[in-house]
Amino acid sequence: MGPVLILYYSRHGATEQLARAIGVGVEAGGATARIRTVPAISSDPQAEQPDDPAAGPPYVTLDDLKDCSALALGSPTRFGNMAAPVKHFLDSTSGLWLNGALINKPACVFTSTSSMHGGQESTLLSMMLPLLHHGMVIAGLPYSEPALHSTATGGTPYGVTHLAASNVTTLSSDEKQLCHAQGKRLAKLAGTLISMNTEKGKAV
Repeated sequence: MGPVLILYYSRHGATEQLARAIGVGVEAGGATARIRTVPAISSDPQAEQPDDPAAGPPYVTLDDLKDCSALALGSPTRFGNMAAPVKHFLDSTSGLWLNGALINKPACVFTSTSSMHGGQESTLLSMMLPLLHHGMVIAGLPYSEPALHSTATGGTPYGVTHLAASNVTTLSSDEKQLCHAQGKRLAKLAGTLISMNTEKGKAV
């Protein structure tokens, strides 16, 4: 089973905290978490990005996406949509789409906003669209998770979220719990789908 790719963009650290908490859940679910990020987009078309960021995880490659067994995709909210660097990377994946490289792999999405109604759900839905075009299987977060009923911060059935009011990057206890649950569910689904495909191959 390949690693679960946790791919995110973060300007102030909140989305990164979600990614790392999801990674804890992935590892608890018996899979390896591979955390990657995407470079910022410069307004200067001549600007060159460094090979890797000065700190934190390395930049994602298309091979990271091709080789993963599942994907967790995260972005801060930008006017109710994913951030441009995330969209820019997804726009570069047409070769994987042509080869069907991501078909039947499970995926989830996550986001952070600075206000409770700053577009969390619309951002999550916008990130699902290209993943559906890739044929991925979207994994939400079921209401069997108690924190979904009680949270006064982040958390939706469409994917985990963080409320970064006043630039608070620290996750609440509910947000952490939901991140762990989301990561664990993603890892378990990846394992189940791989087992099903393996058994189907044996039957043929």
